Amino acid sequence: MAYGTRHTEPYGTHPRRALRIAANAELATLAVLLANLATVHLEPVSSLTGPAHGCAYLFVIAAVWRTGEARTATRLTALLPGIGGLLALRRLEQPYEQPNQRTNEQPDEQPDEQPDEQPDERA
Repeated sequence: MAYGTRHTEPYGTHPRRALRIAANAELATLAVLLANLATVHLEPVSSLTGPAHGCAYLFVIAAVWRTGEARTATRLTALLPGIGGLLALRRLEQPYEQPNQRTNEQPDEQPDEQPDEQPDERA
């Protein structure tokens, strides 16, 4: 979009962009928290990164649950801390194939073809 032009697309046409940003932020902040915990454990790092991680985590959950095309498994995947948002995005981007519906049509029946039995010539 060029500078000075109006945004004419309706609001919310790119909800996955915000979800992708939040999912990456959630994973990055979790990595920083765990690295800080495993090494020097600086209090300022924890007090800054902890709330940021919590906000990103909640945003990911809310964004996935608000997506109309998210199935139950995708919504539950978003609840996984750290990687759940990225996994939910992956599930949202995969096309959903409906399972085959049972129909009343019977499959074409083919007669059982048995090979002609040849008598054993070794006697």
